Amino acid sequence: MAHRSLRAPVALATGLVVAFGAVTGAALADPPAASAVAFDRSLHLQGVQNARDIGGYRTLDGRTVRTGSVYRGGQLNNATPDDLAVLTDRRVRVVHDLRTVFERELGPDRIPAGATAHWDDVIGHAPPAVMAATLTGGEGLYRAFITAPGADEAFAAVLRGIVDTTDGAVLFHCTAGKDRTGWTAAVLLTVLGVDRATVTEDYLLSNQFRNASPDDQLNGVRQSWLDAAFDQVNQTYGSFDTYVRDALELTDADIAALKAELLA
Repeated sequence: MAHRSLRAPVALATGLVVAFGAVTGAALADPPAASAVAFDRSLHLQGVQNARDIGGYRTLDGRTVRTGSVYRGGQLNNATPDDLAVLTDRRVRVVHDLRTVFERELGPDRIPAGATAHWDDVIGHAPPAVMAATLTGGEGLYRAFITAPGADEAFAAVLRGIVDTTDGAVLFHCTAGKDRTGWTAAVLLTVLGVDRATVTEDYLLSNQFRNASPDDQLNGVRQSWLDAAFDQVNQTYGSFDTYVRDALELTDADIAALKAELLA
């Protein structure tokens, strides 16, 4: 995948340096209670935050999202040798990095053996204020996931990458594994037919996996942010289905392939 150019003020890079001290290299929180999920979805990595399986959820038509096929997480720059071995054992063959060029330069990924790395910059062409919001989240950032130039292509690339990966698993991530990664997971689960309440539940698990309280805007997530993204989808495209068709440019065949690969 061709790398995209990015122009941003030096202040953004400086802010990312500060933020990286808070969000990298920390151990994961204990996995959420069994009542909240169907299985222990934590990957139990020591140097990668918020790393978990997105499978195990039921769809509206009674099927189940396969486990061991798609993982989400934070950046891999502090992945330990044991972490990489875990990802290799889990047959991770493709890694999609949703970060900007500055984030990638400050914390280059460590890729598990046998995996191919792809760069899908979500907000690299957004206004500087939007890029700076990657440090703190917020409704404006989530609305930019729908309106920012290049964002649609980045999210679509991950979904198509899942379809194309027939031998092994896919891992997608941003820096903290909660915002860009959170919307990617929400889109994927919704496309697969998981209900909105369950999609939101999966999204909010980032607070538990990152030891963040609901009012911790730096390290946590809020339901209102995810709601803002879905609201922007409706404002811009009229419906989620139209967003998938016209913005992400996924065909009926693409969606059928995703479901065939990921639903049991």
